[in-house]
Amino acid sequence: MRRAVALSALTCALALTAAAPTTAPAARTAHPDRPASTAHPASASASLLDTIPRRGVLRVCTTGDYRPFTHRDPASGAYRGVDVSMARDLARSLDAKPKYVPTTWAKLIDDLAAGRCDIAMGGVSITLPRARKAAFSEPVRRDGKTPIVRCADQDKYRTLDEIDHPGVTVIVNPGGTNEQFARSVIKRATIKPHPDNTTIFDEIIAGRADVMMTDASETRYQSTIHPELCAVHPDRPFTFSEKAYAVPRADFPFKAYVDQWVHLAKHDGTYKKYEDAWMAK
Repeated sequence: MRRAVALSALTCALALTAAAPTTAPAARTAHPDRPASTAHPASASASLLDTIPRRGVLRVCTTGDYRPFTHRDPASGAYRGVDVSMARDLARSLDAKPKYVPTTWAKLIDDLAAGRCDIAMGGVSITLPRARKAAFSEPVRRDGKTPIVRCADQDKYRTLDEIDHPGVTVIVNPGGTNEQFARSVIKRATIKPHPDNTTIFDEIIAGRADVMMTDASETRYQSTIHPELCAVHPDRPFTFSEKAYAVPRADFPFKAYVDQWVHLAKHDGTYKKYEDAWMAK
């Protein structure tokens, strides 16, 4: 009896299946006061995490003028630096090759936001204005603004009060956080913009400027290659900042990948290896 009932139920189910329409039901008409789709905008476009391996190229916005992080050789056009090496490793992890996209400090984040590159690297400090246009990876190092001066003057310009005097010339590279900081604290000294960040330290050596306030990491590096210059209390900078890599603001999968890659590079010795190689020069 049970077998007969089961067979009868199965026969009814098959009949209902056969009678069902073979085409998908028509899409629901959207309510005139509601959007047609509530899907997250990111779902409409592929993440760079997928497109970079398919393209085979990681486009890296970098200024090429900020040693030890990024330096473009004017003769060969080749890029070198701590973050240039890191960019090469990131590209390799994505089955791609790095392509360096020249930019300036004033245009760096706008170039990234406009899609001219996939990531911005090269000693980029995290700031709130930049964070409005881009997302930042896990920081790679801590930093802050501190003076670099001729060694004969290292006891003369230790505080902001000592620097901010009439007759003192503070030199800045335009468009970045160095200029922003100098203009926020210097009221009486002369601020002198210098467009070439690769020769700016020669201006101090030649006596055409007295002080530059830049990241402690840069003052340490420049003092190793210019014995005439001394970094002033780089272990106690005037400000706190962190350096990281900037990525498109809404590409959450790519940011998560870069975060994990940075985390591993910081803890397996990769980042330190590249940094030590430059700081030892």
